[in-house]
Amino acid sequence: MAAAAAEVQNRQTRPIAPAQPRGPPPPVRPPRFEPVDREKTCPLLLRVFTKVGGHHVKEDFAVRGKEPKDEVQIYTWMDATLRELTDLVKEVAQAARKREAKLSFAFVYPDKNGRFVVKGVGMTYSFGNGRRIDDGKTLKDLGFQIGDYLSVAIL
Repeated sequence: MAAAAAEVQNRQTRPIAPAQPRGPPPPVRPPRFEPVDREKTCPLLLRVFTKVGGHHVKEDFAVRGKEPKDEVQIYTWMDATLRELTDLVKEVAQAARKREAKLSFAFVYPDKNGRFVVKGVGMTYSFGNGRRIDDGKTLKDLGFQIGDYLSVAIL
């Protein structure tokens, strides 16, 4: 019994080591990039495919030259925000002008095997006024690479 009491007392007097975090270290956030000087920097061609009700499926992009017909070509810069792109889509897509419309954005790009991937990257409201956190995200923030397509689902 005395040994048990000594063991309990010994446990209480030992300092407790701080808990080590499990898993990999948290990712280091890259520094926010400087905005593009739109007067001096050449814009990129962004091929935007709109669809009411949902995104185009990856099979729609499988054959080069036979992409969906509802394409809008936009010249823009890597610092373009989803809000800017929403406003541009509203100019050409009647359904996007509805007050309650939501626009879901997805990048479409080939994977390492050449098969297309549709990856959702953000959502905005047609008349958002900054209500969504995604409004201020830029193409660069979202990992856009020149040559990717942009699928916009109008919901």
